[in-house]
Amino acid sequence: MTAVQSEYSLWYREPERELLPTLEELGIGFVPFSPLGKGFLTGTVSKEQTFVQGDIRRTIPRFNDPENLAKNQALAEVVKGFAKDHCLSPSQIALAWLLHQKPWIVPIPGTKTEDRLRENMSAVYVEVLDEDWDKLEQSVSAIKICGERYAPAMLKMTGR
Repeated sequence: MTAVQSEYSLWYREPERELLPTLEELGIGFVPFSPLGKGFLTGTVSKEQTFVQGDIRRTIPRFNDPENLAKNQALAEVVKGFAKDHCLSPSQIALAWLLHQKPWIVPIPGTKTEDRLRENMSAVYVEVLDEDWDKLEQSVSAIKICGERYAPAMLKMTGR
């Protein structure tokens, strides 16, 4: 096995408990999907957001429950503020944070436009001081994420 693919982002950090230490011990790479939290970490999802039929976020409690969506805005605001302080976009920060975690982590963000592709790719060149990453870590660690990451049927398929 050369790589494992699973969800991982500032919004879903469960892999840090057991998966990442195991991968590091075995020398296996990690390919996180949804590194932008299904768009949430881009800072473009408002607390009043609704999602059209066919959008997976319409089925996800973090998105489809207005109370959860409103409470989770705290995370998006921290990421937006950190990005602004570093003259970057929230997407660049979310991706650069993943790249900063381990050299064998290679996120795969989805994108719909060439501009977003370029923005996402530029995250590899982001330079942030370790002290600043530590401040971001302190800020996001204090935020309780509300709502499940998937609907019950989908969550059951993950084995969690």
